[in-house]
Amino acid sequence: MPDRINSPNKNSNRASSRSGLALRFISGKYQGGEYPLDEGQQVVVGRSSELDMVLVEEMVSRRHALISFRDGVVAIEDLGSTNGTFVNGEKVTKTSLREGDRILIGTNILKVVRLSTPNADSRRNLEVMAKRRVTARQRPLSSSSEEAPRMTGDLEEIPLADLLQLFGSSRKSGVLVIRTDSRVGRLFLDEGRLHFAMVEGQPELKPFKAVYRMLEWKQGVFELEPPDTRKMEGAVDLSVQEVLMEAIRQQDEFSTVRAHFPPLDARLSLKTPLVAPLHQLDSRHLEILQTALNCPSVQALLERSNESDIDTARIVIELLESGYIQTVTKG
Repeated sequence: MPDRINSPNKNSNRASSRSGLALRFISGKYQGGEYPLDEGQQVVVGRSSELDMVLVEEMVSRRHALISFRDGVVAIEDLGSTNGTFVNGEKVTKTSLREGDRILIGTNILKVVRLSTPNADSRRNLEVMAKRRVTARQRPLSSSSEEAPRMTGDLEEIPLADLLQLFGSSRKSGVLVIRTDSRVGRLFLDEGRLHFAMVEGQPELKPFKAVYRMLEWKQGVFELEPPDTRKMEGAVDLSVQEVLMEAIRQQDEFSTVRAHFPPLDARLSLKTPLVAPLHQLDSRHLEILQTALNCPSVQALLERSNESDIDTARIVIELLESGYIQTVTKG
């Protein structure tokens, strides 16, 4: 989090206006602040007080990265930092940047954006944002504070899938808390690997289903809290990449059966008179059948089922087509 931003030179406003690009902080103390990029400019980022952008935290090296803007091309170079520099979830040594790219340095996430205020003083802009966020947390503003910063941000700025990709690549540890207007979810990370996940008020959700539900949340805020060392029942050990790939697979496969699947607010009941023989069902089908009859809706069935969403959907469709159950719609 920048504790000092050197003032732009006398040609800064004119150059920034031409370039139209800036670095926007989408996580941390300066969230919402923007640092204009000037043609021909070099911005050295790190902990040292002599640099252009000073981020005082343990995960940032004294000279961490160099961001340059030459001939219309923005580039970033890691300067041999201890914890690395990441762009769109990948650790980089040197690479060019484009509008929309996300940079992770320590606990700070920056995004390359179009400059929203061409003549803004970058130092003043960022300092105002810092004071506003610190006041909201009711903590004294101290440029030399060594308190471990928490990563916070908005899901509209950085979707959960992208956020997990960043955390997985940078091997972050902690509890990632996702909050919407009505729901709260938690993902427990250990060096970038997922060990548990939960949605408050839905204890029946297994860890992967909890992640899958949270990936569907498009609005909300996130915060990375310190690690939780409790032993969780039903804990897993999955890489973020494995989780995201499985979520994509299930989403794609679910879309292929969606047309044959009942509405989520519908209820399933036993078809009477029951002609289809129950003895022909295997244990998985019997379990889904029993769970379906005890659930108030298809959505509740998906939550309580021990099977994945796609496997539950396929079994439900088979039970419907075989004449074991029927759909009861509300109305």
